[in-house]
Amino acid sequence: MKNTPLSRCLARHLLVGASSLVLLSAAAPALAQDYAQDYTFNIASTSLGKALIRFSEKTDLQVIYVDPEIAKASTRGISGTMSVEDALKQLLAGTSYGYEISGKNVRIFNQTQTPADSTTSQTTGGAGNDAANNGALEEIVTIGTRRKGRTVADSNVPVDVLNASDLAATGLTETNQLLANLLPSFNFPQSAVNDGTDHVRPAQLRGLAPDHTLVLVNGKRRHSSAMLNLNGSAGRGSTSVDLNMIPANAIKRIEVLRDGAAAQYGSDAIAGVINIVLNDAPEGVTMSATYGQHVTTMDGVPQLESVTIGDDGNLVFKTGKDRTRNDGETLTLRGNLGLPIGEEGFFNLSFEYRDRNPTNRSDYDSREIYDRIDGALDPRELTYDRYNTRYGNSAVEDVNVFFNAGVPINDTFETYFSGSIGKRTGESGGFNRLAGNSRNVPEIYPDGFLPLITSDIDDKSLSGGVRGEIAGWDADFSATYGENKFAFGVINSLNTSLGPNSPTEFKAGTLKNSQMTLNAEMNKLLEFGLANPVNVAFGVEYRNEKYKIGAGEVASYIKGDFDGAAGSQVFPGFTPESEVDDGRHSIGAYIEFDADLTERLNVAIAGRFEDYSDFGSTVNGKIATRYELTEELAFRGAVSTGYRAPSLAQQFFTSIATVFVDGVPTETGTFRPSSDVARSLGSPGLDAEKSLNFSAGFIWQPVDGLSVTVDYYNIKIDDRIVLSSNLSGAGVEALLAGTGANRARFFLNGIDSRTQGVDLVANYIMDLEDWGQLTLNAGFNYNNSKVTDVVNPPSQLADIGVEQDNLFDFNEFRRFEKGSPETKLNLSASWFWEQLRLTARTTRYGETHDPSSNPDRYEVLAPAWVTDIDVSYEFTENISVAVGANNVFDVYPEATRDIVTDVTTFSRIFPYSGFTPYGFNGRYLYARLTARY
Repeated sequence: MKNTPLSRCLARHLLVGASSLVLLSAAAPALAQDYAQDYTFNIASTSLGKALIRFSEKTDLQVIYVDPEIAKASTRGISGTMSVEDALKQLLAGTSYGYEISGKNVRIFNQTQTPADSTTSQTTGGAGNDAANNGALEEIVTIGTRRKGRTVADSNVPVDVLNASDLAATGLTETNQLLANLLPSFNFPQSAVNDGTDHVRPAQLRGLAPDHTLVLVNGKRRHSSAMLNLNGSAGRGSTSVDLNMIPANAIKRIEVLRDGAAAQYGSDAIAGVINIVLNDAPEGVTMSATYGQHVTTMDGVPQLESVTIGDDGNLVFKTGKDRTRNDGETLTLRGNLGLPIGEEGFFNLSFEYRDRNPTNRSDYDSREIYDRIDGALDPRELTYDRYNTRYGNSAVEDVNVFFNAGVPINDTFETYFSGSIGKRTGESGGFNRLAGNSRNVPEIYPDGFLPLITSDIDDKSLSGGVRGEIAGWDADFSATYGENKFAFGVINSLNTSLGPNSPTEFKAGTLKNSQMTLNAEMNKLLEFGLANPVNVAFGVEYRNEKYKIGAGEVASYIKGDFDGAAGSQVFPGFTPESEVDDGRHSIGAYIEFDADLTERLNVAIAGRFEDYSDFGSTVNGKIATRYELTEELAFRGAVSTGYRAPSLAQQFFTSIATVFVDGVPTETGTFRPSSDVARSLGSPGLDAEKSLNFSAGFIWQPVDGLSVTVDYYNIKIDDRIVLSSNLSGAGVEALLAGTGANRARFFLNGIDSRTQGVDLVANYIMDLEDWGQLTLNAGFNYNNSKVTDVVNPPSQLADIGVEQDNLFDFNEFRRFEKGSPETKLNLSASWFWEQLRLTARTTRYGETHDPSSNPDRYEVLAPAWVTDIDVSYEFTENISVAVGANNVFDVYPEATRDIVTDVTTFSRIFPYSGFTPYGFNGRYLYARLTARY
C-alpha cells in the first residue's frame, strides 16, 4: 500500500471503524417485522406464480420461490381484507408449499424441505441467496415498467439482472469491469496514456457512447462525472457516470434494461438503463479483504538484456524471452453493516477502500536518447533505463462510503434515504520527453523526464423522499443531489517556457459537475374491464445542472520568456479564459399505461414531454408489447423515440492541450461551440440528438430450469453529437492566431448513425441431487454500427480547404464503427455443492479495430478467448475463502512491434492497443477472505 496521506488517515481509523461495526451489530436488536397490517385482496383462481405476483404488487413484499414447479401450481385465489400471513395461508391452501417471512421478503418452499435447505435453490425475488439465479427469468425487476411485481419473464423488453453473488464470483473489484465481465452487450476497453480518461474510464452499452446509457441508483438518476473524454479512447467526446465510485458490496443487484427508454426516464436512455439497487439488509455485518496482482508474461514483447554500440556506430539491442511482470498489486477492504430502525425500518452502511498499484506493459525505448557528440553516440546511451514509459493501469487509491435507509412514518407512508461520499487519488503516465527534446530543460532533467498526471476526485450524492398511499394511489416524492469534482495535477514535469526556474509540480485546474433532481410520481392499478387491472403511472421531474471549470495556477499555463511550449508538460493548466460557471434547468412530465388486454397479451404505452432552458422542448413516446403464445413461449417487441440533450461539458469545455499525433506533439485547442473561435470556424452550436429504437424478440422456457431469450434491436440516431477531428492546415492556423493553438476541434451535431444487433441469453439450472446444483449461462451479442451520414463542413472551413473527410476523418469513422467488438460470447458454469462454489467463465471477444491516423499503425485485433476461474469455500457459517484468476491463460492482443518497425516513434513503446476489449494487463491472481456475522 502506498504511504500517502490518504493511506495514513485510513490506517488510523480502520481498526476503530471495524471495531465499531462489530459493536454496533452486537448491540442491534433483532428485526421483528409487524405483519398485522391488513390488505384488501382480489386475486382470482389462477396459477400460483401469477397469484404471487399480484400478492407482491399489493403488499410491496418481494416473493422468492424455490422450485419452478411452484409457478405452475394452482391456487383458488383470495378475496377480502386480511393480514399478510392469512393471505399466504389461503393462497397456499391445498398445496405442499409453505412460507417464511424475513424482512420484506417472502420465501415459498416445498414443505418436504426446510427453509434453510431452500436457500441454496433458485430464487425469484430480489433478495435471498443468489447462488442459483444467474439470469433467472422469475427475478422481479423495477425497470422497464412502473408496474410492481413484474418479472424478467413477464417483461416486454429485455432486462438482465445481476445479483451480489454474481458480482463477487468474478473476483473483480471495479463495478465497470464487473459489468463487462458478465454482460455480452457491455464493453469496457482499458486504454492508457489518455490524460484524465486513465482515472475515469468510460464504458459502452451496445457499442454506443457512454452518455447514451442512463444510470439510476434505487431508481433515481445518478449524476455524471465531470471528466470529458477527449483523446484516443472509445467514447471520445463523451462524459459518463463513474460506476467505480459505487462499491460492489453496496449493491444488492444490478438491473440492465437493454432498450430505448427516454420516453420513460428522460434524456440519455438511448442504449438502455442501468439501475443499481442498493443493499437493504436490515441486520448483520460482512467484512472482506481481497488481495491480488498481475502475474504475467507479455506475449510478443521480449525482455531487453543489453545495449551495445555496433560496428556501424548505431545502437544494438539484445533481447531474450518474453518479458515477465508481477505488478498491479491491489488491496480491497470492504465492510457492510445492517441495522434495524424500529420494527420495520433499516439502515445499511457500506464501506470500500481500494489501493491499486500501477501496471506497466511498455516496451523498451529503442530511440537515441541524447544528442550525438561529433557524430558519435553519447556513452550514457548504454546505461540509460530503456523502460522509461508507464503504459497500463494508473495508480489509484479509492475510499467510498454508501448508505441506504428506510423508515415507516405511519401505516401509510415511509421515508427513505441513500447517499454516498467518495474520494479517489490517482497517478498516470504521459509521453516521455527525451533529454534532447525541445520540450525539456536539461538543467532540470538532464536525462529527460516522464511527466505524470495526478487526480484528486471528490464525489458525493444524497437522495431522499417519502412514499405511500394517497387516495388509493401509490405516491413517491423525492429529491436527489449529486456532484463530481476532478482536480488535475501534474508532477515530474516543467513549463519549458519558464526555463531552468520552472517548478516541477503544478495544480492544473478543476472540473466540477453537479445535478439536482426533484421527482413526483403516482402509480395505481385501475379496473377497465380487462383481463387484469391496468397500471397507470404519471409524474413530473425538475432537474438543475451546473458545470464549472476552474483555472490552474499561473505557472501551469503561462507563456514564459524562454523558447518552448507554454504550460505544464503533459497537461497544460486551464487558463482564466477557459473558466466557466454555467448551467441549465429542465422540466419533464410523463404518463405510462401497462395493460393486460387479455391473459396472454400485454401492451405498455408511455409518453414524455421535456423542456430545457438551453435548447427547447421535445416529446417522445414508446409502445411495448408481449404476447404469450404458450406457457413456454412468448414474443415481445417495442418501438420508441428518444433524445439526448448535449451535456454541459460538451457545451462549455475549453482547453489548449498537447496532443501527440504520430508521436509529434501539437497544441490542440478544444473550443466550446458558442465561443468566438468556434463561431469563426463555423460552429452552429449544439442541439439535442434524436433516436428511433426498434426491438423484437422472444422468451422460451421449453423445460424446467432452461430459459432462452433472443432480442433484435435497431437504433437510429440523428444529429449525433461528436467531437470533430483535430483540424489543421494553414487556413486553420490563421483562424487560430493568438489562441496558442495550431490545431482545433469542437463539438457539433456531426453524424447520423445506425446500430443494430442481436442479444441472446440462455440459462440452465440442473439439480444434481446429492452433488449439488449446476448453473449454466450463455450470452451472445452481435453489434453492428454504421455512420449513415456526415454533416458537410461549415462554409468557413470549406473556404479554407477543410473537406468532409477532414472534419470527420477515417480515424473517427472507424472509432464509431469498429472501436468495439462486433461479437461477444459469454459462457459460464457455476457448481454449488455443500460449502463449495466453483465458477468458470470464458468470453470470446470478436474482431475489434484500433483506428489510427497513421495507416501503418492501423490494427485489426483478432478474436480472443479470455477465461476466468473462481473457487470459494465456506469453512464455517461465518468465514469463507475464495481464490481465483482472471485471464487465467494470460491472453494478450498482438504486439504492435510486429506491425510498426519505425524505431523513432512511440508506436513500439506502446506494444498493445488501448482498444483491446479485455485490456492488455494479462493474468490476474487473487484471494479473498470474507467474514459474516
